[in-house]
Amino acid sequence: MNFTIQNVLIAVSDDYATVDVQIVDGAIAAISPNLQVIGTAIDGKNKLLLPGFFNAHTHSSEMWQRGIMSAFPLELWLAELYDFAPLDPEQVYLSALGTAVETLLSGGTSVVDHLVLIPGLELETIAIATRAYREVGIRAFIAPLIQDESLTAGMPSGESVQNHEPYFRSTAATLEIIEEAVRQFHRPDEGVNILVAPTGIQLCTDALFEGCTELSDRYNLCRHSHLLETRAQEKLAQEKYGCTAVEHLKRIGFLSDRTSLAHCVWLNDTDITILAETQSTVVHNPLSNLRLGSGIAPILKYRQAGVNVAFGCDGASSNDSQDLLEAIKMGSILHNITDSDYQSWVTPRQAVEMASLGGAKGLNIADKLGSLTVGKQADLVLYDLTNLSLLPRTDPIGLLVLGRPSNVVDSVWVNGKQIVADGKVTTINVDELRQELFNRSQWEAKRKSETVAQIEAHYRTVMGL
Repeated sequence: MNFTIQNVLIAVSDDYATVDVQIVDGAIAAISPNLQVIGTAIDGKNKLLLPGFFNAHTHSSEMWQRGIMSAFPLELWLAELYDFAPLDPEQVYLSALGTAVETLLSGGTSVVDHLVLIPGLELETIAIATRAYREVGIRAFIAPLIQDESLTAGMPSGESVQNHEPYFRSTAATLEIIEEAVRQFHRPDEGVNILVAPTGIQLCTDALFEGCTELSDRYNLCRHSHLLETRAQEKLAQEKYGCTAVEHLKRIGFLSDRTSLAHCVWLNDTDITILAETQSTVVHNPLSNLRLGSGIAPILKYRQAGVNVAFGCDGASSNDSQDLLEAIKMGSILHNITDSDYQSWVTPRQAVEMASLGGAKGLNIADKLGSLTVGKQADLVLYDLTNLSLLPRTDPIGLLVLGRPSNVVDSVWVNGKQIVADGKVTTINVDELRQELFNRSQWEAKRKSETVAQIEAHYRTVMGL
């Protein structure tokens, strides 16, 4: 747990400096040139050291459907996703391993997994994902995805009368599962955190949101949810509440400095002010928003209003990747077309700060993680600046964010423990993981069931298509 990275490049204000970085007992002890070596000496020459990034919103188990989902908007995409064969525990385990590995090898040291639960095996699902993340060594924020309304309730009714089947599990039973998960698995000091995570206003009652808020306050847990990912959800909020979803979530007390909200595409100026006032965090998922046609979140407006913003990959069947560097690049340059004032565009250094410190703020741990600061925990990533995709030698962070870097992660430490060395994950056998993922899947074509077709017909009517 004690080591010294020597002669490594770090970012300082608008420049770079070559320094030594001492790590003692899993924390950053000193940053300065020519330090005495403590513990193991690590050669940092021709390498860039950055704080670990946060994959601040994903769904690990969606790995099993990546590359096969139809070109649908979210509501129809979800119907198709639900229509696939149910998950089994081994799939949950393998996909959590895969998500962790892909995140690590693209600069992430923490993952927020809005984890899909197997009905009837909810606690077992959480236990399996916890085991996978512990084995890899990534810092895990497991946010069990919960709802208490059926899938058809997630779309606006328009002028039609809709009768929705009751959800198979009661609100009270769902909250009991989450509280038991906190008792069994919430171990922040060991790198595993449980979040309260209602899926969103489209599939959750106020009782579920309020129950999650109460658990969050009682156990000091962070809160996570989807918010206004699509225009249909914007219409639904007006139907349900007679106001915007943001106004309603503020009214029922869900928004806070411990709340992170994925997507936030369809917010108005008043909503943005509310997020700033409540110190809530927006998690930007640009690739899934494009893949599903959800829209472009007004990230520049959020930043100008003082709203904290982090990056997420989203699930691997709405993004088809868990490449965090790809999400950061797209989430940075996409907004150059939404605002002609180039002085507000996201710079590579700002993007790096959003991916690291922004992620830490969203989980209320900016005092512990998110920057190269003496006293903070050593969640660190070392990038190989001699890699072809980071050459020629211009601006290292510019190359990392704006380029197409591949295989550039040299080493990764989480809480001072090295889990990637020489570009390879050392804690698990990745070749075995790859073989298991191959063996448990098969090439197949997409399909559309009668259920999906019925939901599609209603969607086209209420959305005027």
